[in-house]
Amino acid sequence: MLDALALRPGMRVLEVGTGTGYNAALLAELTGAENVTTVEVDPSLADHARRALEDAGYPVTVVTGDGMRGYRHNAPYDRIIVTAAVREVPYAWVEQLGAGGLILVPWVASFHPDEPLAALEVRADGTAEGRFGAPAWFMPMRSQRLQQQAIRDTETRWAAAGKPEASRYGVTVTADGQRIWLDSPDNPVM
Repeated sequence: MLDALALRPGMRVLEVGTGTGYNAALLAELTGAENVTTVEVDPSLADHARRALEDAGYPVTVVTGDGMRGYRHNAPYDRIIVTAAVREVPYAWVEQLGAGGLILVPWVASFHPDEPLAALEVRADGTAEGRFGAPAWFMPMRSQRLQQQAIRDTETRWAAAGKPEASRYGVTVTADGQRIWLDSPDNPVM
């Protein structure tokens, strides 16, 4: 996932889902600790990561909070990397990136059973759009979990569509919502 971000020194990065802080340390090594903000919903995990990062010499900004909101205080970012799966991209993430910014986020099995990784680029008009790629099996964000029946329904819809590869799907996110499409933004499926 880090390779897909195409990071350069000085880029500002928001990570959603701090966990142990290991990934935030890698981001800090690549871009500079002062350019990394990481958000963790679990207070004990956030505290642990904060201490571990400081002890390792990576004084990144660790925020205890709801990553679905991003973290406006340090925006704008050049990249957002999410280490938990979603079924909807919050528009707050789009708003916190500049034009040309990239959101890299794993997706729950809402349209394809492989739970693919999405790479969305933000445009100057405030739209984010991109395609899905390789499988990226992550735990879903707390507010983004699917019921087992929804996962079975996804499998049925996907099979009925001829089992298209995940890379044929894309997603467009606007202030009014999102749509998942097959082959072209003109062919929405969700």
